[in-house]
Amino acid sequence: MERLEAFLEWGGTKKDITLLVIGGIALLCSIFGWGNLPFDPAWIAIVLCGIPIILEAVIGLVTAFDIKADVLVSMALIASVCIGEDFAAGEVAFIMQLGALLEDLTVAKARAGIEKLVHLTPRTARVVSGGTERVIPAEEVQVGDRIRVLPGETVPVDGVIRSGQTSIDQAVMTGESLPVDKGEGDEVSSGTVNQFGAFEMEATKVGEDSSIQRMIRLVQSADAGKAKIVNLADRWATWIVVIALASAGLTWLITEEIIRAVTILVVFCPCALVLATPTAIMAAIGNATRHGFLVREGDALERLARVAKVTFDKTGTLTFGTPQVVAVVPLDGVTGKETLYAQAACAEALSEHPLGKAVVRGFREAGLGEIPTGEDFQMLPGRGVQVKCQGRQVAAGNPKLLAQLGIDLPAGAQAAAEQWLKEGCTVIYCGVDGGLAGFLALSDTLRPQAAQTIQRTREAGVEPVLLTGDNANAAQHIAGQLGIPEVKWNCLPEDKLNYIDACQGKNQPVCMIGDGINDAPALKKAFVGIAMGGVGSDIAVDAADIALVNDDIQELPHLLRLARRMMFTIKCNLTFSMTLNFVAIVLAILGILNPVVGALVHNAGSVVVIVNAAFLLNWKYKPHDDKAPAQPAPAAGEGEAA
Repeated sequence: MERLEAFLEWGGTKKDITLLVIGGIALLCSIFGWGNLPFDPAWIAIVLCGIPIILEAVIGLVTAFDIKADVLVSMALIASVCIGEDFAAGEVAFIMQLGALLEDLTVAKARAGIEKLVHLTPRTARVVSGGTERVIPAEEVQVGDRIRVLPGETVPVDGVIRSGQTSIDQAVMTGESLPVDKGEGDEVSSGTVNQFGAFEMEATKVGEDSSIQRMIRLVQSADAGKAKIVNLADRWATWIVVIALASAGLTWLITEEIIRAVTILVVFCPCALVLATPTAIMAAIGNATRHGFLVREGDALERLARVAKVTFDKTGTLTFGTPQVVAVVPLDGVTGKETLYAQAACAEALSEHPLGKAVVRGFREAGLGEIPTGEDFQMLPGRGVQVKCQGRQVAAGNPKLLAQLGIDLPAGAQAAAEQWLKEGCTVIYCGVDGGLAGFLALSDTLRPQAAQTIQRTREAGVEPVLLTGDNANAAQHIAGQLGIPEVKWNCLPEDKLNYIDACQGKNQPVCMIGDGINDAPALKKAFVGIAMGGVGSDIAVDAADIALVNDDIQELPHLLRLARRMMFTIKCNLTFSMTLNFVAIVLAILGILNPVVGALVHNAGSVVVIVNAAFLLNWKYKPHDDKAPAQPAPAAGEGEAA
């Protein structure tokens, strides 16, 4: 059986398409009498399209006594051939293989996300012992080892900084858009990147216990419990087979006409039933593609129709993921805004820090002229920068820099800055010639369509939730602006995963939308995962069921409604196909239909199903489609730390 299965899988989709094309041409030759073959060309379709169906039915019955739709199809094929109805057999085989191909084209593709995540794992570590430094494989690091990490290197294991100051890019773990300043006593995680200063750390969690290894295990196991939707034709196949056999057998016994029994098997063949789901899915996927969504999982839209909550990551999803200057506040009563901005831009002109680059970019975009040329630039990791600008000593950084340079931070200035900090902003203080001149407030800005997206998501009957690795101030400020009632902050990958797991444990299917590597486990665990394909990492995209190619999140409500419309179409198709089959059975029992006409009738039903599904290609939501009025979005309430 294993060799037989391997033989059927040989060639993959290309082989299936080739056989279908040849089978279709053979059926056309049979209909119009083309070619001078010594046999009916329909036999080509029977052999190429029908034999694989029969073999798969046999494998399923022998190995697991698994009765699927292909069992009934095989019975109809064999019965048609036995009474000489070759065209009917070939037609049924062709239609069924076409349905199977459509289904195969919508299933999941092999994903390389875990491999990419493994590549992020640090390979080596610099272990300092007895005044000497040696490079060893990261997996050989022991708890308590002293490790040196240079600028640009990846932290090899979890640990605590024992000496040095630096800024750490923690996006891989938290998704935060800005590096985090670290000093002695602060914890660092494996997989994060040291951006500026060198430091020494003591290893606390190594090997399989490290953060990056835990994330890999989360991604590998997150979707283990995600149920796949079974094709309804296969789900009902056992009952269909029993009813078909019973109907055919009783008809033969009562009428003593085998032609009626065979006709029953042919019309009972669930072609339209098998096509009902994949054709609608393919049409909906085509619609979604035109709105910027790449559907990677065949049953993703089926699952999306059932979600109760949509959990949004903040950075890069609802926001652009890049800091921007939102305020320039002079405090000394002498320096003007433009002068303060120019001095700060001069200080940050040579900085590699994302905040420094944001200041320079903002100054240029504001059209305030050329940035003054600085001299004697100094980078102070974990604190800020200082430079000589037009004869004046300018420093830009955090309160640690002010303290180091002996610059006082008056209570009034601290209170003014606190107002921006409460809104989730980052503050850069600017000192000039030993005195505080003012500060700049920077913030990750919202996407212009974010608020409308949240409102329309609620109108679609789905509850939005904000899950972010940012601090409470930033999270609550964003949630308040967007009207998101539930927000969780300081979320690590495990926290997002646990929240989603808890919701789904309460029968509340969750759709997760994220963009970063840290979102990969949650994207995979969620009932449906949607990744921001434009700004998102490859690993997040590989872990998701759907990728948003152009990062235009305002199309999300359309996708939610499209998924529900698709399920409505599928149910209509199923109802129609089952009704048609039962009517055809009654006509077959009465002798009104013969096998060929029966095959044409139920294949005509297949055409109706395909045409109805095709309407999904251009479907667009209209407000009057809603049965219930939309509820207004409440203001954001108190969130919880996850």
